[in-house]
Amino acid sequence: MQQVQASIITIGDELLIGQVIDTNSAWMAQQLNKEGIRVVRRVAVGDVWEEMWAALDEEQKHADIILITGGLGPTADDITKPLLCKYFNGHMIVHEESRQRVVDMFTRLNRPLLEVNLKQAEVPDVCTVLINKRGSAPGMVFNKDGKVFVSMPGVPHEMQGLMTDDVIPLLVKKFTFPSICHKTLLTSGIGESFLAELIKDFENALPAHIKLAYLPNYGLVRLRLSATGFDKEKNEKEIQQLFDTLKILTKDYLVTDVDEPMQNVISKLLETKGKTLCTAESCSGGYIAHLLTTIPGSSKFYDGSVISYSYQAKEDLLQVNKTTIETLGAVSEEVVIEMAKGALKNIKSDYVIAVSGIMGPQGGLPGKPVGTVWVAVGNNEKLETKKLYFPYDRMRNIQLTAANALNMLRKFILAEQ
Repeated sequence: MQQVQASIITIGDELLIGQVIDTNSAWMAQQLNKEGIRVVRRVAVGDVWEEMWAALDEEQKHADIILITGGLGPTADDITKPLLCKYFNGHMIVHEESRQRVVDMFTRLNRPLLEVNLKQAEVPDVCTVLINKRGSAPGMVFNKDGKVFVSMPGVPHEMQGLMTDDVIPLLVKKFTFPSICHKTLLTSGIGESFLAELIKDFENALPAHIKLAYLPNYGLVRLRLSATGFDKEKNEKEIQQLFDTLKILTKDYLVTDVDEPMQNVISKLLETKGKTLCTAESCSGGYIAHLLTTIPGSSKFYDGSVISYSYQAKEDLLQVNKTTIETLGAVSEEVVIEMAKGALKNIKSDYVIAVSGIMGPQGGLPGKPVGTVWVAVGNNEKLETKKLYFPYDRMRNIQLTAANALNMLRKFILAEQ
């Protein structure tokens, strides 16, 4: 049985000039993949009639399902709806339920209702309308030569509502999809090429329907096994056996056998032990705290942070000795040790992470180039330190600092056990 394939078209000049990051197609691909729908292409086009038309022509050559987001707003530059009307040889009509929803929404918000707002209830007469419960522009479904075209608003939460409530159920009912199983593990302390060498015999022996992907990021490498087949039970059993073998082969570098970021690994370790963490951040500017507090219920294991960016803040808030800073500099082993001790004393957590570095692009010093970072992790009994160097742009250096600091703490906690 041939696998049904999908293509995603995102529309908007703002996507092409980088003013808005396309998160829609990534989210949609994740949801489709869960249902066994393989996304073969993702295309972004501007608000240009000819380019949008050409994209529709092209994508139906490659896919059975074409999902479109964007260009359904009330302004003149939103041309998706009239284009789809012409493309599928329809005529514009007023969809009364959508029109009433627009009226009710503006009445409820006590906002003036313009004619241009009411035009959002106009749809081609050749489409099936999907009611947008989160906004004013309805979704639309078109069928042509066995292909399904779905147009949705570009506003992420509106698109997500339509996908979850209407589009996925519609596609599951219309098509038969295979099972797609993924198993992912995270490694640390080994580069991608060395990892590939370590497991090359395993990879070469994989059957054709099972793929292995390497996903390096911030000094860590994820390995993902993916299996596709119409026998779900057989699929899951086979991939689990291979995944167990992969875990044995990578045991010396294994961080977690769940597809999750490092901060989640830390949270589970701390919650299991019933312990808490605090951070003292300079160069990362609170980014480590941000990662930890994205986890629901993080107050159970995370107490807080001192963002001591200036010398004075380090002295006043963390009791870092002024002489230490003046003699050795803020980016030094001695300073991060004093930052860590100050945080533990003031916040009274069980564990601490402290970081100080030069993120760039300016600020490098003799012997301390841009990208130099000192990290301290530990508890009241013991602190471990490490000097790191990241030769990248400012944001990537910050992200790498956070990832490596969290991993240092993970190793520290496991070494205790």
